[in-house]
Amino acid sequence: MTKLEQLQKWVDESENIVFFGGAGVSTESGIPDFRSVDGLYHQKYDVPPETMLSHTYYESHPEAFFRFYRDKMLPLEAQPNAAHLKLVELERAGKLKAVVTQNIDGLHQKAGSRLVYELHGSVLRNYCERCGAAYSAEFIRDGEGVPECPVCGGRVKPDVVLYEEGLDQDTVEGAVLAISRADLLIVGGTSLVVYPAAGLINYYRGRRLVLINRDPTPYDGRADLVIHDSLGRVLGGLRV
Repeated sequence: MTKLEQLQKWVDESENIVFFGGAGVSTESGIPDFRSVDGLYHQKYDVPPETMLSHTYYESHPEAFFRFYRDKMLPLEAQPNAAHLKLVELERAGKLKAVVTQNIDGLHQKAGSRLVYELHGSVLRNYCERCGAAYSAEFIRDGEGVPECPVCGGRVKPDVVLYEEGLDQDTVEGAVLAISRADLLIVGGTSLVVYPAAGLINYYRGRRLVLINRDPTPYDGRADLVIHDSLGRVLGGLRV
């Protein structure tokens, strides 16, 4: 039995699947990841991207933060790919119970997924730090300089988790509960090196842990099935 046949068999037999994904889920939609050879962290900037995406930098250099954010973090024209769409099919078939994602692009929801735990927030949500008014991603994208709330003049912050910021506790608790109840956990498109998010898969108690990633991960030795291939090709080829 091939690895793809094994995955298909487990999907057929499972009724409580959870998918945990990272940047590699969206690369086939044209959104660059962070750590691969062509990723964001290997591009040349005067200040490292990891620094520019930190809370400290956001507070101390807001103009430079938003210049970088508009340039690199708002691919609003991107469309869901085969992986996103197959997860929706699995959810509608009653097999997939939740998506846990490290991504902030909102593509799972754009594809039609209903229960998505966004560990690192979403570029689609933005709020005034002073009065709490909500604003769209287009409000940020189409503005200039540091975005200000038209209501009270406060600064508008993207609802994304920057470096040095903690994860939303309700989101984490929901993701942990979903993972702990799963009878099949499919992990895809993530290097599993970003914590605390990567540590969530330790809450999985089942015997069918599947890792699908282009490159090896630190968890490969613990998985029950490892597939080093395109996530869109693997998931897209599943029968539901």
